[in-house]
Amino acid sequence: MTAVLTGVTEAAVREALGSVVDPELDEPITDLGFVRSVAVDGADVEVHLRLPTSFCAPNFAWLMVSDARDAVRGVPGVGRVVIELDDHHDSDLINAGLAADADYRGTFGHEAEDSLDELRATFHRKAHTAAMERVLTSWVRADPARTEDDVAAVRLGDLPAGKETDSLLSRRTALGLPTDPASLVLLTPEGTPPAPDQVALTFRKARSVRVSVDGNAHFCRGLLTTRYPGSEADQVFRPSIDTTLPLEVLR
Repeated sequence: MTAVLTGVTEAAVREALGSVVDPELDEPITDLGFVRSVAVDGADVEVHLRLPTSFCAPNFAWLMVSDARDAVRGVPGVGRVVIELDDHHDSDLINAGLAADADYRGTFGHEAEDSLDELRATFHRKAHTAAMERVLTSWVRADPARTEDDVAAVRLGDLPAGKETDSLLSRRTALGLPTDPASLVLLTPEGTPPAPDQVALTFRKARSVRVSVDGNAHFCRGLLTTRYPGSEADQVFRPSIDTTLPLEVLR
């Protein structure tokens, strides 16, 4: 029996790109509408990315485009991979660095930090805090008898199965935090349970982080649709615990 070889598909490439997360907004670049185009020619792939403004921080942009390159290279059967960032003030530099297989420092030279590892870790911690607040707020609101004073005792095993819990677990895994059912959900930025007199403060700070993340994501979505009319069709809005006010960008 002759085996049938299946070529690389656009769907497979887009699925791989869905694993790439904007480090500040904590959402997949596919959901945000940052993937401008995907072209597949046999085993070769070319992807163009776009951002809400031309002056997004170069280190943020580099994290996304280099992660996109690595994700697409992981698609089974893929050959040559070209990832290009369009309409950014450092597009030429970033695209040349990617084409040369250079790292961040090799691309930006003396302008670059020694490593983006700490920046990435900072965003991992921020994403974990926002995910933690989301599941705990959902847990409180699921039962009128519960109050925010109860969150200190909530354990991972108490959370319902679903996207929010999965998101929290993946972020704990990224930070090396425990994911067993007996582990407490509410943690400080240092990854430890807060002292009893710090529970309310820890939860309030977590809420401010989550509101900031969601607000920035909402704002950037609006900027993108203003810069690229029609790009809203490529955006997938995630449900938010608190209704976000509509954003109107004046032209």
